[in-house]
Amino acid sequence: MEGLKDSDLGSLLAAACGVYKRAFGGVDPKIGVSAPGRVNLIGEHTDYNQGFVLPMALHLRTVMVGSPRQDGLISIVTTAEEADEPKSVQFLVPVEGGALKPGEPQWANYVKGVIQHYRAGPLPGFNAVIASNIPLGGGLSSSASLEVATYTFLQQLCQDDGDPVAKALACQKAEHTFAMMPCGIMDQFISVMGKEGHALLIDCRSLETHLVPLTDSNLVILITNSNVRHTLTGSEYSTRKRQCEEAAKVLGKASLREASMSSLEASKALMSEEVYRRARHVIGEIERTTKAAEALQSRNYKRFGQLMVESHNSLRNDYEVSCAELDELVAAALEDPGVYGSRMTGGGFGGCTVTLLESSATKKVVRHIKEKYSRTATFYCTKASDGTKVHSLP
Repeated sequence: MEGLKDSDLGSLLAAACGVYKRAFGGVDPKIGVSAPGRVNLIGEHTDYNQGFVLPMALHLRTVMVGSPRQDGLISIVTTAEEADEPKSVQFLVPVEGGALKPGEPQWANYVKGVIQHYRAGPLPGFNAVIASNIPLGGGLSSSASLEVATYTFLQQLCQDDGDPVAKALACQKAEHTFAMMPCGIMDQFISVMGKEGHALLIDCRSLETHLVPLTDSNLVILITNSNVRHTLTGSEYSTRKRQCEEAAKVLGKASLREASMSSLEASKALMSEEVYRRARHVIGEIERTTKAAEALQSRNYKRFGQLMVESHNSLRNDYEVSCAELDELVAAALEDPGVYGSRMTGGGFGGCTVTLLESSATKKVVRHIKEKYSRTATFYCTKASDGTKVHSLP
């Protein structure tokens, strides 16, 4: 089991600096930044429906180290083993009015998209190395972490403080236009605005945020990576988004955030059974998320756990984004009396589960899940972390 500590970040930064020195002529980088991944405690597939979400930032992070250069070139190296080849790219800084375009390798599109949508001033060229300990495709938002780390790096290059909301929205736009993923705002918001010891309730319509304390030492949040990545995620995500828009249109609403369960039931005959079930999940999940934030605020962990289980069942049955492996992990976790609740987290079709449990039960629960799970899972015992940071390099 992996416990996440600040020393992990130090090791990641040191490794990135070492790669930089080898890749760029033996000199040390001048700028170091990091941005966290996230786990969503509850509120799945509600963000692009203008609902509520309740994520927390993780100690798992993406780091970016580098230095400016004067010839207008951008040269970037990634250390990620899972990244598609090639592992280095080079391109020119876009001139004013010019545009970068997505292409190969795909991992570089996240960086290019942020550069394209960064509007704080003219950019110099730069060399950079990217390293991360966030599992790719695990539903812990490695992509938003990379986007936010890139934006923070550009801010340091340009000595720009900037507005955190504008920063998150620019990173979201990068994902829409360069990675072609129509994501909501949750991942970028929590990566920018996370605070240690807190979850963050985000209103995806008003963009207002509310910190929810999460510091109880008797409580553990366990992330279990199924180590399964099904290939349907991108296309199915777009399909779900389109189905939600169809349901909202039938209901005469701008989004499902404005719909009620009673209005959905009254209009059931006007939509397909599949679209109805998609909407039923979203409307119910938005309500569950606000209730869960209240339960967490009052330390009613039993109630919070019940809402997590309801969320998973709805994601499995109505939204159909779970899979056999995630269901297996959740079922195994719930067999232990020390567990308050468990659910899939992230977009679905593989990735991770998140489990709320008593700290004294952690080893027993992990052992039980290992015995029950038909594959090999990876475990992270986590705590709520800060959002993006600037680091002093040695």
